[in-house]
Amino acid sequence: MSVDTSAVVAIIVAVLFLAAWLFVWIIHTISLVFGCRHLYKKRTEAVIPDDKLPGISIIKPLTGVDPNLKSNLESFFKQDYPKDKLEILFSVQDDNDPAILVVKSLIDCYPKVDAKLFIGLKVVGPNGKVNNMVRPYEAAKFDNIVISDTSIKMMPATLHDMAYCQAPDVGLVLQMPYCATRKGFGAVYQQVYFGTMQARNCLSANAANINCSTGMSSMVRRDVLDKAGGLSEFGKYLAEDHFIAEAIRKEGYKVVLSTIPALQNSGSCSISDFHKRLVRWCQLRISMVPTLIILEPLGECFVIGTLASWAVNYLFDVSPLAFFLGHLLLWFLFDFILFKVVENGPLPFSKFEFLVAWTMREFLAPYIILVSHLQDTVMWRNKRYRLRWGGKVDLTSSEGLEAVITI
Repeated sequence: MSVDTSAVVAIIVAVLFLAAWLFVWIIHTISLVFGCRHLYKKRTEAVIPDDKLPGISIIKPLTGVDPNLKSNLESFFKQDYPKDKLEILFSVQDDNDPAILVVKSLIDCYPKVDAKLFIGLKVVGPNGKVNNMVRPYEAAKFDNIVISDTSIKMMPATLHDMAYCQAPDVGLVLQMPYCATRKGFGAVYQQVYFGTMQARNCLSANAANINCSTGMSSMVRRDVLDKAGGLSEFGKYLAEDHFIAEAIRKEGYKVVLSTIPALQNSGSCSISDFHKRLVRWCQLRISMVPTLIILEPLGECFVIGTLASWAVNYLFDVSPLAFFLGHLLLWFLFDFILFKVVENGPLPFSKFEFLVAWTMREFLAPYIILVSHLQDTVMWRNKRYRLRWGGKVDLTSSEGLEAVITI
């Protein structure tokens, strides 16, 4: 009796597709449950007295200005945190940066806040952000270092929450990236992305203790990071946040998630610029974890839905169209609920806008992944980098590297 090899192969492939589909739904479920239990958690324990709170140094690397820069930076001066336990360290690339005027005006407005401005880079590698942070990192007077991007707007209780998450066995506290509510469809599109796909990956990864760190806003213990070579050691990577988290774990410390998300509040809501960010992030993920070349597309709604629809039709003679439509509806409902969990309230825009933004994100996701495979260089902050396997980069071209201090 002969065996139809092609039929056996087809069955195996169909079973694998269904297994991948089921695994994706496990990720959906974990992220939703963990998000409900963790985000905006009410502190039922006793409040930490001010004299027991750890000192925190906030490093803010800046490049240029946008319409929201002043309000974003001002949110750090308005933190509900003891002023004697806090310092803000701003750094700019050179003395021509227009952000200097914004920083100086805020320092004058808030004389009771310990704030300093550093001008000039200390080059330790091709990563411009790390080069911009080394000097304030070395000058910081506290051992808890908050690294925060230009576009982040902090809620008043954020530092308290991050300090609460700190413990003797914790080396890094992350904030899950999200977005402040802004005007325009581009802002809605970005907010839906971070409140659904990005939140799903971040929450499920942290629930499973998998490295899914982002450097938008995090608090690291300097004594732990120094054991791994200090901040300068990570200037050779473009995604320094991922490798800092890896180094913290290797030193035997935990990486935990703050209960309050990080609010991105950039003055630019351009969809084309945002797509460039998505392509860059995809390129970085693939260079660091090559298995994502296969796994990442399988985590997208339209891709895995199409494959699973074929599988159930082949194995069980179920209508592929009916299955696919049911898959889309269930995915949408899970994302809608997750978004409201991340937002911690009702939609900040209309349901129609959510539907359009969600559909656009899901439809364009395979295109973003494809474009990332077709490019072998990364553009970031007016610099062009060539990626190497393992996450290291080579700087191939740059602009505006005056006032540089080399080591």
